[in-house]
Amino acid sequence: MAKLFSDIIHGSVFKGDKGVWMIYFFLCMISLVEVYSASSRLTFEGAHHWTPMVSQAGFLLVGLVVILLVHHIPCKWFMLLPFALLPMAIILLLIAAMGLGGGELNDTNRWIRIMGISFQPSEIAKAALIMSAAVVLAKTQTEKVVERRGKTHVVVGAMKGKRSMAFTVVSAMTCVVCGLIFIDNVSTAAMLFFVIVLMMFIAHVPLDLMFKGGIGLLAAGILYIGILMTLPEKVQRNFPGGKRISTVAARLFRYGGTEDSSSNMSKNDLRNLLNDKNSQTTYAKIAVANSNVIGRGPGNSVQRDFLQHAESDFIYAIIFEELGVIGGVFVLFLYFSLLIRCGRIAQKCRRFFPAYLVLGFGIMMVLQALTNMGVAVGLLPVTGQTLPLISKGGTSIIITSFYIGVILSVSRYAEEVQLNNTEVEPAGRIIETDEYRTEGTMD
Repeated sequence: MAKLFSDIIHGSVFKGDKGVWMIYFFLCMISLVEVYSASSRLTFEGAHHWTPMVSQAGFLLVGLVVILLVHHIPCKWFMLLPFALLPMAIILLLIAAMGLGGGELNDTNRWIRIMGISFQPSEIAKAALIMSAAVVLAKTQTEKVVERRGKTHVVVGAMKGKRSMAFTVVSAMTCVVCGLIFIDNVSTAAMLFFVIVLMMFIAHVPLDLMFKGGIGLLAAGILYIGILMTLPEKVQRNFPGGKRISTVAARLFRYGGTEDSSSNMSKNDLRNLLNDKNSQTTYAKIAVANSNVIGRGPGNSVQRDFLQHAESDFIYAIIFEELGVIGGVFVLFLYFSLLIRCGRIAQKCRRFFPAYLVLGFGIMMVLQALTNMGVAVGLLPVTGQTLPLISKGGTSIIITSFYIGVILSVSRYAEEVQLNNTEVEPAGRIIETDEYRTEGTMD
């Protein structure tokens, strides 16, 4: 025990980027306070008032152990993980989609229950796909230092003869994984797809290939959804994604202010705003509107007693109500700071894989956070996305902790390269042509 405290004091336990560590601990502290405050509805339904906080603290503790284990792993070993993780994630998604996981909730099959433990395979699939994409993008690229007009430039591009390989392989993996997630979780599939597209853009995948592929996929998606929307609801539900299409459409109509034609009430009628379909977003907006600069104070939320998912999907509204504009902006600042730290870590990397990996995980976490915040303040329709490391949950916290551990592992690698002033040779050479000439830096 004495050695453990000595290691902590001397920084040999918490290695890696100190800024990421600070952001992580701030998010954990906010999580414990706000989950405890927002869980009054759960305790009213029969749980002990300490149960939600103890459960959340337990998951955060497990997450910390995951970070401590993962961030000591050399980042180069993460290149091997997708070969096992991606097939496993696809199998788990298939099991969940076929309803064999035993975790059906709210007419969706997002969960798998094994020995009394429930988890979402989509969370595992997100990590697997991002890591797999980073491997493919890194292995199909190289860099070359060239002189142009008396200045040194680093040309980044595909290896000779492999201009379309990265796009083809990454697109195939993305369509399979996102397609399986789309069946029961449209918002997660859309976010993951967007992150992979950003990774391909950052990795200098040819824009003409991305544009053509995007147009083709968009046309196929619109055609499929259009066909589903013309079918009767009972028939529609038997097709992949059919159960969620009507739900997503209803949420978009409500978000846009379109009312059911059978309703005789005005959309501004209070009874209409507080009906079962609209109550979540309405109470969240009330929580945000009733806050001020400093808020009501921790534990003094009023709307937590009315929001059904105050401790998860709408926890940002509770943060806004209790901590005010200052608290809401501070949480937003933490996530943006995390993205900035990830960008700086990527800039220090001398290899493509760790740079793409840290950017992929960083963008995924921040995009999910922004989506949750947008829903809470009424900027986006309801999606069911949680606030990473803050919302109540088990699978999400552990997988997000894995992201943090990987980011810290990459930061250790970048720091060691800088400390040793190691010059790493490019993985290969490319022939410089007018067809593919993209300037960038990896140093």
